[in-house]
Amino acid sequence: MALILKKGLILGEGARALKIENVTNEVIYVRGGQDGNPLRFIPVCLVKSLINAINDNKITLQDISRKYRSDKNLPHLFEELELSFDKYILGYDSTIQKICEYVLEKPNSDEVKKLLEKALPLSKPFLLLAGISGTGKTRFVREQAKTSGQFTETYCLTSVRPDWHEPSDLLGYISRLNGDAEYITTDVLQFVAKAWRAIADSGLTVEAKNSEDQGKQLVVTGEHDALEKVLPYWLCLDEMNLAPVEQYFADYLSVLETREWRWTGDSFTYSSDALLKPATIKEVEDNNKLREALGFEAPEYNELWQLICQYGLGIPFNLLVAGTVNMDETTHGFSRKVIDRALSFDFGAFFPNDYNDFFTPTSCNKRLSYPIWSNACTADLADTFDADGTKTVAFLSAVNAVLKNTPFELAFRALNELLLAVASSQPQDELTLKAVWDDFMMCKVLPRIEGDTDKLTTPDGKALLAELDTVLADLLAPIWQAEQGDKNQRPDLYRENIVADGVPDEEKILFIPCRSKAKLKWMSDRLASATFTSFWP
Repeated sequence: MALILKKGLILGEGARALKIENVTNEVIYVRGGQDGNPLRFIPVCLVKSLINAINDNKITLQDISRKYRSDKNLPHLFEELELSFDKYILGYDSTIQKICEYVLEKPNSDEVKKLLEKALPLSKPFLLLAGISGTGKTRFVREQAKTSGQFTETYCLTSVRPDWHEPSDLLGYISRLNGDAEYITTDVLQFVAKAWRAIADSGLTVEAKNSEDQGKQLVVTGEHDALEKVLPYWLCLDEMNLAPVEQYFADYLSVLETREWRWTGDSFTYSSDALLKPATIKEVEDNNKLREALGFEAPEYNELWQLICQYGLGIPFNLLVAGTVNMDETTHGFSRKVIDRALSFDFGAFFPNDYNDFFTPTSCNKRLSYPIWSNACTADLADTFDADGTKTVAFLSAVNAVLKNTPFELAFRALNELLLAVASSQPQDELTLKAVWDDFMMCKVLPRIEGDTDKLTTPDGKALLAELDTVLADLLAPIWQAEQGDKNQRPDLYRENIVADGVPDEEKILFIPCRSKAKLKWMSDRLASATFTSFWP
């Protein structure tokens, strides 16, 4: 049994929190409370023995406590289990108990595999969650991270400040206040590094590799099955548009489009340009101090750190960035550069707040995971209802014909991302395929459309929203016409019914009316009443 304990891990909260300072094959080095407190040395084999005894129902977690055993007049724990450790070690009984509790709660590799098998891979790793205050946007991201069973490891909340205007606010910067060049890291950059360590710890290969078109670069290689060991890491940028996103998020937005997955059968290669450039790392006077700040100081990361120094720190494929968004007089709007690179969710439309479900929910959100494609190909669609992609291409071509010669016209990126959405959802019937198209209209097309009556008029003098309504009524039939309870309602790809154990999976499918139809009507009504409209609530 392997104990997946990492250096820097915090167990517990407040004054009683414990910090794992280091882990070897023999010893767990733990420090309690403040950094100045003495180290505690816990034998790895002791923890493993206690975990095995708990799993075999010989003892409970509570039995590790000396006070509990004394109150119950139980024999010494080591005598009961016939363990040959010095009895003094149980002076750290609460420390040992916390470590055992963490290991027992942490999912093993089989459990992680089951979690990811049930997860819906997204087509993009960058989400905008837009909605009125209090709908649960930040909570949604937290709950997604909690499904991993490793919440503190896989979640980072960063509150965006109104005075952020450049990428250094998010990713750090070089300071020379003390004379020598020192890199000042941020929580976000440290979390990116943590996601990279998770990839390295999973057994995937991180190496430098030559590519014909880009030369030598840092890549991750492995087999499809190995991805089942890599959990998604959720970075939540709270109130993301309190500052101009195009300014402080510019580096991420640019590097995001350089992510590349290459598949050969079940083998893959993943690469990304660097967020933290190698030239920047070389400027730093104390390389080891930066290494420690980013969490790569353990010996097992020696080779990885050398690669990062040489090729930079890119976007790890398991990083999902979710920005919560409110649109009011205190916030900034989004340019199409941002919208084109994100999945924009009208949170109230995708994850509605139903007061009748407050005490006894009837549905729940599906678990989401990171994308494993960057460029669509027919092989990814082979097992779907649109095996060669022609239906999807025809759909987007018809939509784009309405948008032609307007500021909202779509390009190749939109088609690629729609095909990736089909590949991610793997629709097996017409209704599910059209549900993918419907959600694409909501996440990628309608967020681009905004303006007054003049701007929302096509070159031939027709009302753009009305033209879209007419075209979509045909393209999305029969789900466009289906009302609540109709048999032709579309399946919800992001939520499912809560059902009892043993009930067939078909009963979990939640059917809903067409989302883009309701949104298009809302935008049209807003244009009629206010002479201006946009997607954002």
